[in-house]
Amino acid sequence: MHRVRIQFGKTGPMRFTGHLDLAQAWERLLRRARVPVVYSKGFNPQPRLNLAAALPLGITSECELIDIWLEAHVPAVDLLQRLTAAGPPGLTIHSVEEVAIKAPSLQSQLEAAEYDIVLIPLPKLEGRVDALLAAVTLPRARRGKSYDLRPLVLSIWHEAQGIGMQLAARPGNTGRPDEVLLALGLDALAARVHRTRLIFKLG
Repeated sequence: MHRVRIQFGKTGPMRFTGHLDLAQAWERLLRRARVPVVYSKGFNPQPRLNLAAALPLGITSECELIDIWLEAHVPAVDLLQRLTAAGPPGLTIHSVEEVAIKAPSLQSQLEAAEYDIVLIPLPKLEGRVDALLAAVTLPRARRGKSYDLRPLVLSIWHEAQGIGMQLAARPGNTGRPDEVLLALGLDALAARVHRTRLIFKLG
C-alpha cells in the first residue's frame, strides 16, 4: 500500500461544489484516471482518501490538499499526468508526492488557514479592523449554536483591493471568512474569497 499527497486548486465552476460533492468529484476523477485506489470493505466500498479541510461554498483556492491510498506504486510524475488529463474544469492538480503510510492525518495537523478577500466596491475599512481585533469577544451563532468568533481570528491585514486574514482551522475550532466579514459590517456575498495557505503543526 502507498499513500500520496496531492495539492490542487479549486476555481471556476468548482467553487460552487460543496465538500461532499468535492469528495465525489475526486472519486470520479480517480476512476477516469485509472488510479489503483484502496477501497474500504463492506457492502458500499469507498475509496480511501482524506481531504485536509472543508472549503466553504463559493470560496476558491490553490492550496487544497488530499491524501489518497493506493494499492500499487504509481510514480508521482505519471500520477500527475493522469490526474491532470482527467481533471474536470476548475480542479487543477499542482503537485503529487508520496508520504509515509502512518503519517498523521491532514486534519489532525491543521492549525490555520489564510485568505485573500477582494471587496468590490472597496469600502472604508479604517477603524473596522482595529475595532474587531480589539474586541474581547465576538458572539456569533452557527447552526443554532452560539460561539465566540474572536479567538478564531488570528490576524487581519489590509491589502490593495481588500483584506487578508488568518483564521484558526483546528477540529471543532474553525473560523469562517464570511463570519468575519459580517462581524466587520461587510457584505460577505459581495466579496471574492480565495484561500491561499493551509498552515500545519511543525513536525
